Amino acid sequence: MIQRIAITPGEPAGIGPDICVELAQQPPADTEIIVIADPALMTERAQQLGLPLTFDTFCTDSENVSAPGRLTLLPVPLNQACKVGKLEPYNAPYVLETLTQAVNLCRQGKVDAMVTGPVHKGVINEAGFKFSGHTEFLAELCQQELTVMMLATEGLRVALVTTHLPLNEVPAAITKERLSQIITILDRDLRDKFGIADPVILVCGLNPHAGEGGHLGREEIEIIEPVLQAERLQGIRLTGPLPADTLFTDKYLDNADAVLAMYHDQGLPVLKFKGFGQASNITLGLPIIRTSVDHGTALDLAGSGKADTGSLYNAIDTARMMASNWREIKSQRKE
Repeated sequence: MIQRIAITPGEPAGIGPDICVELAQQPPADTEIIVIADPALMTERAQQLGLPLTFDTFCTDSENVSAPGRLTLLPVPLNQACKVGKLEPYNAPYVLETLTQAVNLCRQGKVDAMVTGPVHKGVINEAGFKFSGHTEFLAELCQQELTVMMLATEGLRVALVTTHLPLNEVPAAITKERLSQIITILDRDLRDKFGIADPVILVCGLNPHAGEGGHLGREEIEIIEPVLQAERLQGIRLTGPLPADTLFTDKYLDNADAVLAMYHDQGLPVLKFKGFGQASNITLGLPIIRTSVDHGTALDLAGSGKADTGSLYNAIDTARMMASNWREIKSQRKE
């Protein structure tokens, strides 16, 4: 079955356009790749890389399996001409518009999933837009109060309770209500979008040694443990809270489907050490499927031909797998 995947290249001055051009040289089988971007930008970048690229115009009524050197294009014009490696705040609205278009296609059922290239948060904020990341922006577009960021690579999935927060704001953000909601979303999407019938989730403590019985912090005793106990009564299989410095070992990971970390730099350094360049970023809790590359804009590599496409292929494969599982689950429920 042909799957349609919308891709937003992200920051136009970075490697996002490069990896889309390189993807076009060897597109995934049985897939129509729809790049939402400025055609002149994509053409210019292909010329800089010395790679062939032609476009098919996106049409909702017909499917075209992507062939080598060809991409389906949904055009969105840049606000200002783009120079490789040079950030331009005037193009921030362009980046946000490509994301909005991709979400709309997903919500209208015209594509099966969206895959996002790397954006530069700083230049978007400099342009006057409050933007803390894809996860939060997509949640707002989809009118979801809460979503969950999860990164996945071969043999490891790590979801986060808090995402892009200063470290001194993390403890106050971990409330019983938030933790309960995030566990529910994580369990549900592991079942519905990853096809795991009875997922096992490992939960990190917040403090060193998971609080050491209250001597190194009481968040485990007062917030995390009560929530885990309540969620277990709802049939969710949870282990923890466990010290993060020992949780990421084979003893625990071999018998688990995902890890829930309390904050960004508690869980993601381990995952990126294990699979950087072969991982994908996934937003759970959305009414659509969204995955992303695991790397940044790499402005210094743009136009050089040295960008690695591994994470983009991984994100596409993950999106295809999730879309297939979700379609089957929804079909079963209709029956």
